[in-house]
Amino acid sequence: MPRNYLETHPWISFSVDTRQAEIATWLLLGEAQSKCEHVAGVLLDPATADELHIVYLAKGALATTAIEGNTLTEDQVKLHLAGKLELPKSKEYLKKEVDNIIKACNAIAQEHLHGETPPLTIDEIKRYNTLVLSDLPKEDDVVPGEMRQHSVTVGRYRGAPAEDCLYLLDRLCKMLEGDFSLGSAWPIASGILKAILAHLYIAWIHPFGDGNGRTARLVEFKLCISAGVPTPAAHLLSNHYNETRTAYYSALDQTSKNKTPFPFIAYALQGYVDQLGEQIAKIRQVQHKAFWTNFIHLQFQGLDGATHKRRRDLILDLSKRTFGNTEWVAMSDISGISGRLRTMYFGMTPKAISRDVNALVNMGLLRHTRGKVRPSFEVIEAYLPSQVKQE
Repeated sequence: MPRNYLETHPWISFSVDTRQAEIATWLLLGEAQSKCEHVAGVLLDPATADELHIVYLAKGALATTAIEGNTLTEDQVKLHLAGKLELPKSKEYLKKEVDNIIKACNAIAQEHLHGETPPLTIDEIKRYNTLVLSDLPKEDDVVPGEMRQHSVTVGRYRGAPAEDCLYLLDRLCKMLEGDFSLGSAWPIASGILKAILAHLYIAWIHPFGDGNGRTARLVEFKLCISAGVPTPAAHLLSNHYNETRTAYYSALDQTSKNKTPFPFIAYALQGYVDQLGEQIAKIRQVQHKAFWTNFIHLQFQGLDGATHKRRRDLILDLSKRTFGNTEWVAMSDISGISGRLRTMYFGMTPKAISRDVNALVNMGLLRHTRGKVRPSFEVIEAYLPSQVKQE
């Protein structure tokens, strides 16, 4: 007896005709793998690596919940991760939604670190849905981790027939476990494509009474991690969907109307590559900051005494305040930049600060104009590889 979804959802075909993909799609997949390899190959000190992990875990958890209606801000999520966020009792569930995603992402990452990366199964998808809905308010007809027994509509889209959901999830897992490789040289690109398709199919099927979007994004995260995508980069697809919600729903709508997954694949890949570019720029800024700090220490190497230490600390603290921007700081504000500088300059005259500033200018570490100063960050640009300028 034919399945009902064949009549109602003919686009759920579990086949991908790659001939429909535009050249740009293949180029984006290659670029995505290259950028992921770049992120994975960056050496960072432990404190910076932990900070980067927290920043993108916060972004990913927020994005995964925000697209479903969570109203916390990124700063609030960071405060929550630090154990410092206080909310009224009526909004406590917002923290719980985020906690559920963070717990699930950490569990997935730990499984990968321990070498446990089995193929995706129905039971695993059910477990993800149970995690995202754990201890949250639910409708009476919603059972976490169980297939829905009723029809659902999201906007104008109606999910697949309830009686077919279990069968469709089984077909999805088999499709993803099959020969889905782009070749041995492209494991990350293959994994990213697989992750995007898994997300799309779960959105099409909509197998659960609630939490389908969050479940799809956890599946996507698992498949990216399993393919070798570094954890900070594995959160970026969720971030892209959240930042472009209108385009996200439009791309989903186009796939069912045109009976092809490629509108969503193209949308997801372009956003993912853009997000990776922004992440690499952030990592590069962190590396430049570390290089600049080391450069300062080298300039003071062999220079002993309280005066040289004070000048070194002045340029270091000023750099922390202004790195990554072109902010100029008034001479009169220098002693208040940090607690360390307030202590050092306590009881000293403004002339002492002027002498220190002039010494740092002469060393090429500081710029001074019209009573304002800023670090000469551009000095380290000389250490970047040369580029031939195009006329």
